[in-house]
Amino acid sequence: MQKLTLAIPSSRRILGQPLTPLEFFMSRKTLIKSYTRRDVLKAGAASTIAFNFLPARVFGANERITMAGIGVGGKGGSDINGAGQVGEVIALCDCDFNRGGGAARAFPKAKKFTDFREMLDKMGKDIDACTVSTPDHTHAPAAIRAMNHGIHVYCQKPLTHTVFEARQMRLLAEKKKVCTQMGNQGTASTGMREGVEALWAGAIGEIKECHVWTNRPVWPQAPGVTERLPEQPTPDHVDWDSFIGPAKMRPYNAGYHPFKWRGWWDYGTGAMGDMACHTANLAYMGCKLTQPNWVEPITVGPINPETFPAWAVVKLKFPAIKGRGAVDFFWYEGKEKGKKKLPPAELFHGNRPSNSGSLIVGTKGILYSPNDYGSSWTLLPVAGGKDKPEYKKVDPVLARNNRGDVGMKIEWAEAIKAGKPEIALSNFNHAGNFTEAILMGNIAMVIGEGFDWNAKDLTSSNKKATALATKEYRKGWEI
Repeated sequence: MQKLTLAIPSSRRILGQPLTPLEFFMSRKTLIKSYTRRDVLKAGAASTIAFNFLPARVFGANERITMAGIGVGGKGGSDINGAGQVGEVIALCDCDFNRGGGAARAFPKAKKFTDFREMLDKMGKDIDACTVSTPDHTHAPAAIRAMNHGIHVYCQKPLTHTVFEARQMRLLAEKKKVCTQMGNQGTASTGMREGVEALWAGAIGEIKECHVWTNRPVWPQAPGVTERLPEQPTPDHVDWDSFIGPAKMRPYNAGYHPFKWRGWWDYGTGAMGDMACHTANLAYMGCKLTQPNWVEPITVGPINPETFPAWAVVKLKFPAIKGRGAVDFFWYEGKEKGKKKLPPAELFHGNRPSNSGSLIVGTKGILYSPNDYGSSWTLLPVAGGKDKPEYKKVDPVLARNNRGDVGMKIEWAEAIKAGKPEIALSNFNHAGNFTEAILMGNIAMVIGEGFDWNAKDLTSSNKKATALATKEYRKGWEI
């Protein structure tokens, strides 16, 4: 008799409060009750068991997951190809199939759409899971619409375009009991997971600061681009209305699509949104960060209404929680007068700073990761010290994956098959909380001054900060 393994949520989840990755993992792992398929059927579709705990769909051991791809060009091409290794691709959606043509050729039997609303309305009942790899501003409209159909979602980083959207994505995934994963593939690496475990084990003592820097932006934005681009004829192969999606309509220009959208406020999330979900992942998970209660810009290049600034250093203050004191988080991006923004030199202990990386500062030492994914790291002495901390690798707490981008899809598919969202480590409980915190930095860049933050209510005494936590949506594209 087939068993359905169903996790009973902890009181914190019932209250809608975010869990740290370890709390989420352990709560799902330890609070388990098993029901047979017959038990569920006896209880009835309207029962508490069926309504609250039954996964969107129960899969047989050899049953294929039906997949759809929303945004299948560029990174979306590798996402849907990876999904195609763990499921059957039956639908593809892209606003530009010249760019998404590789996926169309790889999956010739899949039905093709240029508007994900149409695809989900027509085929939602046939789709078990989908990838979302569109520009940032359409992540939430697509993913939320899919989850409302009971569809499991793999969404590219950053999870959303706004702080409010990140909160809604996390809560909806929990409500719908769907299995989710954010596409920050470094999460799959053994090195990153070992680094998280080292921080949890106290390898550098009490954590005080995190410093994260990037080699971005590498796309057009300030100071080179600061004004809206002139109208150009829309190519026949581009569904411009679907590209614009929830944003205010503006005429087509090749400076927006493809890829160059990242530097525009209306479509992207800049360097911090794009890369912190990679480069700050080790720090965020390993330090059990939650939401900041204070955010401030240390320095920001000139702000314009169209594109992200040429440089920025932003500080987020995370309050103390049980088992951890307060932590100051610093983000560095871009160049000012040709000089790259980086953490204080003394933290590197003579090591040449990598193009991207992180430094996590504790009372006993510093953990230095010289890459975007946190997949490699070393321990350094405290600033001004000579002896690096002694650390003996602990027994694994987190499951091992180490298969990179495709490993993220495999882990997601395993979660779907088992009906256990926690198997996918970058599930929306983690990713939603993470993205929500990171996007606070972009708000600080716009405002140009520090502000308090009430994460529970998504409000600040600074009315500008409160307003920028969300946005207006074009009619028909609301979340």
